[in-house]
Amino acid sequence: MAAALPFRDINVHSSPSHYAFSSPSSPSSPTLVVDRPSGDLRLYDGKLLGSKRVSSIAGILGMIKLRLDKYIIVITKAQPMGRIKGHMIYKVVTTEFLPLRERPLHDPDEDTYLSLLKNLLKTGPLYFSYTFDITNSFQRQAQSDPSVPLWKRADDRFFWNRFIQTDLIDFRAGNGSGYGVRHSIGQQPDVDPYILPVMFGMMEIKNTSVKGTPLTFILITRRSRHRAGTRYFSRGIDENGNVSNFNETEQVVILNDQASGGLGGFAGSGSYQNGTTTGQSGKEVQVLAYMQTRGSVPVYWAEVNTLHYVPKLQIRGVESAVHAAKLHFSEQVRLYGDNWLVNLVNQKGREIRVKEAYEQMVNILVSSPSENIESDNITNEKFHVVEPNQEKQAFDHLHYVYFDFHNETRGLQWHRAKLLMQRLEEPVLKHGYFRGVDMPGDASGRMEVRRQQSAVVRTNCMDCLDRTNVVQNMLGHYILSRMLIDVGILKEGENAEDDVAFGFAFRNMWADNADVVSKSYSGTGALKTDFTRSGKRTKAGMLRDLNNSCTRYLRNNFADGLRQDAFDLFLGAYLPSNSGIGSSLLFTDRRPLFIQSIPYILAASIFFVLVGSFTRRDPTATVWPLRLIMILCLGLAAACLNFIWTHGTLYVNWPKLNTPPWATEGYQDALIQVKNNPITGPLVSRHERGKSDARPGYLEEGKKRIE
Repeated sequence: MAAALPFRDINVHSSPSHYAFSSPSSPSSPTLVVDRPSGDLRLYDGKLLGSKRVSSIAGILGMIKLRLDKYIIVITKAQPMGRIKGHMIYKVVTTEFLPLRERPLHDPDEDTYLSLLKNLLKTGPLYFSYTFDITNSFQRQAQSDPSVPLWKRADDRFFWNRFIQTDLIDFRAGNGSGYGVRHSIGQQPDVDPYILPVMFGMMEIKNTSVKGTPLTFILITRRSRHRAGTRYFSRGIDENGNVSNFNETEQVVILNDQASGGLGGFAGSGSYQNGTTTGQSGKEVQVLAYMQTRGSVPVYWAEVNTLHYVPKLQIRGVESAVHAAKLHFSEQVRLYGDNWLVNLVNQKGREIRVKEAYEQMVNILVSSPSENIESDNITNEKFHVVEPNQEKQAFDHLHYVYFDFHNETRGLQWHRAKLLMQRLEEPVLKHGYFRGVDMPGDASGRMEVRRQQSAVVRTNCMDCLDRTNVVQNMLGHYILSRMLIDVGILKEGENAEDDVAFGFAFRNMWADNADVVSKSYSGTGALKTDFTRSGKRTKAGMLRDLNNSCTRYLRNNFADGLRQDAFDLFLGAYLPSNSGIGSSLLFTDRRPLFIQSIPYILAASIFFVLVGSFTRRDPTATVWPLRLIMILCLGLAAACLNFIWTHGTLYVNWPKLNTPPWATEGYQDALIQVKNNPITGPLVSRHERGKSDARPGYLEEGKKRIE
């Protein structure tokens, strides 16, 4: 029996008592009703009368409760991105928040919550399909049951709107709600078409050719919703085994598939919707896919912003993270098989502590570890390999490979990064890639598996961004050539990029992928993408990297607190409380007035100096009073700059919802220093607002969600 697929056309009827959702293309399906203002869900057979407004939407993203009201988030516009085996993939373009209260109440914190969520949905790259599970790799899809509803098949890690779909999923499971009280009402399978899983990440589909052979080339990156966040506010691993900035990147080649061509609309023949079209000239449709992952170093560590370009590095004892690392790698081995852990952090300077912590963790997990260090004339530790002597337990599927990336590529010698590929070539060939063909006449679009990928390369640097992007691109290029050789498109020794047009498209898709992953985590595009796009490092690319680095500095210190709050709110890591409504304590700046005033005094002093320097003066006017004031303003500006630089943690834009403990500690330490200073201490105490223990986060307003 075919699974009920999400409705691709939904009409919304609005009235003072309810919202009603129905599909005009499925008139026999029941209407989903959301009562106002309670948010209770029910199904209604037939059409509801008395509705005031009718609008058409692309899908229901979910429902979220804030301080004063509950909102239904709907997708009002979606952009077609291309077809995968006949299934259209869409990108979310615009969304709308439907309040359950007929007359919305306003509260400063409620308005801030809405602003955070709307900005996240506006900037976050969200993708979905009505008929294709984009949250799962082709290999996992081949093992899934196509009769199960699409949302149930979705990979929980990449089901990004899973939290805000909780009300619909609970109702589907038979848990009705009435003003916060849940009661059993029995299974509700008719709700399945209203539950639409959405993925956060990157998706590009290109119909192209190599050596005259047409094919569809696809690059998909799926970002995990667990421990999601921004660069300096989400590092390392949590107690549940989730690591920061975990992304799964799948590179796919589809051969002999006529159904993947063109955009068009979603409407079409049933065969296009179900992905059961036949191949070109009677040839079987083949899918070749290769998976890579990236993720933060799985120990407890953090970088504390101080407004200095290089933050303070904190690493807890490795032993304290062993349980969490076991949870993480148990899941990785279960999902991907053997894990080749490629570590690219520096072996000198501040990063060496992260490198050593990672190696210590691997040595703890792997039984009877065997280490091998290889050096050359550039670095005394070009490679550092940790392998198990004998496979006795699950963690012996871990293989650690350290590569001294920065030293080996120093002086624009980027071709030397291929030394790592030479080290990985044997295991990559041994563990292979996924290869499947469509089963003829199978209405559900299932594939016959000819080959499976039995290992994954998990790459990381400090941020899992720039160095990681270079290595993943290099590995993707190598395996693509191997795929095309295996299917006979290329001859042994030939390269996929020998086809100039395809090589250009391939490099740019990987560079686009690097930019999307980087922007989601750091706020800017990736560094070193000139190498990804052109195959060489250029001075123009270095200038772009300088611009991105400066932008990252500004965003990471002065804007990422709000971005982290948006992630925590959308993903359910923070649950708003309705206590203290109207007090507006959560997002109000509670720092002492003296500390708040320093940037304004600095700006005013610089402004006066600039005005005094460039404004024309009367020749007969006395000059020295103005110059004296300008000197005083320069001195005041220098003092303000020194104060900000010395007490930088007081001016970082920290998250307000789930403030990290180390951020609160750093803030309190800086505040104590200011209070103990004989000059600034009296000014701070005299002008402090509210409690004397002012802090950047106010965790008592709500609560952190623990699953």
